[in-house]
Amino acid sequence: MSASAELRELLLDRITDIPDYPQPGVMFKDITPLLADAAAFGALTDAFVDLCARHRADKVVGLEARGFILAAPVAVRAGIGFVPVRKAGKLPGATLGQAYELEYGTAEIEMHADALAPGDRVLVIDDVLATGGTADASLQLIRRAGAEVAGLAVLLELGFLAGRQRLESGLKGAPLEALITV
Repeated sequence: MSASAELRELLLDRITDIPDYPQPGVMFKDITPLLADAAAFGALTDAFVDLCARHRADKVVGLEARGFILAAPVAVRAGIGFVPVRKAGKLPGATLGQAYELEYGTAEIEMHADALAPGDRVLVIDDVLATGGTADASLQLIRRAGAEVAGLAVLLELGFLAGRQRLESGLKGAPLEALITV
């Protein structure tokens, strides 16, 4: 699914390009102006809520950190649970962790060990799909918890970074929904 032309324009008009951030040569996509616009943020939330209904999600997982901002209001509006997936060492209590490869080195994400129940249908929500490393690790984590991946939904897919191709095997047929692809 891609967003309707009207929704796409509303969202794109409120995403700002920041050149050379966080390092030279990178064009950062800043979504904070979108978040500050109640109409645009509400329309984005509604689009994700529709995906929850379409894919029969019982819970949403938000990926640290902007995924938290997007997924939490979706969970409230959809009437389903929200589960944060954080960088390692940030959650109290028993956790499940999943390491993944970065361009240079590795990283690890975690969620509470009891956050998902066997059979839960989980929609992963994040702001941007770039190379797909964190998203792929989250899919593995959800399945290790015994839950089912209902899909992955992102506001913005950076198609030139081939994250979709990286995620293909990890999605195992679950849909990848990007509202906007650039």
